[in-house]
Amino acid sequence: MSTNLLSSYFHLAQPLKINEKSFPSRLMLGTGKYRNLKEANASIINSDASIVTVAIRRAYSKKLNGKSNLLDGLNWKKLWLLPNTAGCETVEEAVRIAIVGREIAKRLGQLDNNFVKLEVISDSEYLFPDPYGTLKAAEYLVNKNFTVLPYISPDPILAKQLEEVGCSAIMPLGSPIGSGQGLQNLLNLQVIINNAKIPVIIDAGIGTASEASKAMEMGASAVLLNTAVAKASNPGCMAEAMKLGVISGRISYLSGRMLKQDKAIASSPSEGIFIK
Repeated sequence: MSTNLLSSYFHLAQPLKINEKSFPSRLMLGTGKYRNLKEANASIINSDASIVTVAIRRAYSKKLNGKSNLLDGLNWKKLWLLPNTAGCETVEEAVRIAIVGREIAKRLGQLDNNFVKLEVISDSEYLFPDPYGTLKAAEYLVNKNFTVLPYISPDPILAKQLEEVGCSAIMPLGSPIGSGQGLQNLLNLQVIINNAKIPVIIDAGIGTASEASKAMEMGASAVLLNTAVAKASNPGCMAEAMKLGVISGRISYLSGRMLKQDKAIASSPSEGIFIK
């Protein structure tokens, strides 16, 4: 394959548009659970992620390695902040934290950043998102000019309802947060992807690069992950593996998979064969 053709494939595989804003990478990375800030920073750099998500409730209170705040340690001229309402159990909490997150983004110099990853989770054991609370909070925040990316269970009806109230992307979980169980409900995820007219970002549960690639091969617009990298034996290497998995899956999806056949079909030609 020529260098120019390979380059064009990589270009085709990467750009992601959310609410008219373009991002060069389709891999998003979380910033929690790392052993220290240095490890988090190296992983983000290796991943080539354009968007990183930060739990706003913990951003200023939690110190990594007792030295520096996470928000102070990342290069926000190259990264786009996706404020996260993680830890919010009610609609009111989520809305309040979303507003704080928008102000933090502006203080970091991202004056046009109205993004929020919306999480409303009242289930403390399995951490499944509250569908009613998520829909209610999303509708309110959309009306306040937020670019809302709601985190949901793989529910095709809820996904469509959130799209209809004006959300800019949908973020269905692959499996429970931090579980590393991979893509557990392929049918529902595929229905959400097929029905959506906005980006679908698979979020939570991915544990390996092959699972990230599978999500992209299904037609997902992007993948967001955290624990798979942060808890890997070598987070920096795993971040790079995830980057390549997402690119590979995207190119595979765009290339068009061959049709499955019921029987074997010989690869060699059946005509012109010399027979004694």
